[in-house]
Amino acid sequence: MYEEYWGLNKAPFDNVPDPNFFFYSEGHEEALMRLLYAIERGKGAALLTGDVGCGKTLISRSLVRQLEESDEYQIALITNPNTDLLDFLSDILHKMGIEKKKTNGSKVQLTHLLDAEMMNNAETGRNTLIIVDEAHLIEDEKTLEELRLLLNFQLNEKFLLTLVLIGQQELRKKIAHLSPLDQRIAIRCHLHPLNYDDTIHYIVHRLKKAGLGKNIFKEDAMEKIYDHTKGIPRMINTVCDLSLLAGVSTESEEIDSDIVQCVIDEM
Repeated sequence: MYEEYWGLNKAPFDNVPDPNFFFYSEGHEEALMRLLYAIERGKGAALLTGDVGCGKTLISRSLVRQLEESDEYQIALITNPNTDLLDFLSDILHKMGIEKKKTNGSKVQLTHLLDAEMMNNAETGRNTLIIVDEAHLIEDEKTLEELRLLLNFQLNEKFLLTLVLIGQQELRKKIAHLSPLDQRIAIRCHLHPLNYDDTIHYIVHRLKKAGLGKNIFKEDAMEKIYDHTKGIPRMINTVCDLSLLAGVSTESEEIDSDIVQCVIDEM
């Protein structure tokens, strides 16, 4: 709606996990590096947690994009894990492209199918990766226990599977109550909101990715954005998006603190 007015190729602040807009803050880069290390070194299991809106899902999509550049990984990305155990296992198989028509749909049969696929991957030099986003939504401990059991599928020298669990802070508490799974987590990282400097760089970065070579947010506007959002990327996106829209209606050349304040008041 406002792209032409501001000279943008696309909307820069949509709240969707587009890896093209991934911003390498120190914390986000560290988290991505740790997850890649866990996967490439076959560490078994890794855990990424973070506050609401801090970019966990975007990291998962950026991770998948990097790994899909090679043919070394078979990836199942689970985005809705709040299902019963059989549906959860079926979703993993579906995301891996495995036919399950020849099974009776039992847990044993589904697990055997998954085990066979992981073994076949190992024999052909591929790695099996299961990423569970929004893992804090898993309510049934049997599902978390099953994930732990999947890590038992291993050769003498390596795991047949790498498991990445991503969720809000409460996920750490859930896993802590399941000692056998907690002990299998080799890599842990937690995302925090952006600091003020990173918030400025984040806004400029997204504008550039959307085709604008200059920053149209004045310093006082960015200060107000940071004060209101506390550096949470999802909230930054919302305020910036609405500010660009409001700037069109007032025929502004830049986004100043008055425009941002009007947006915040309306929110």
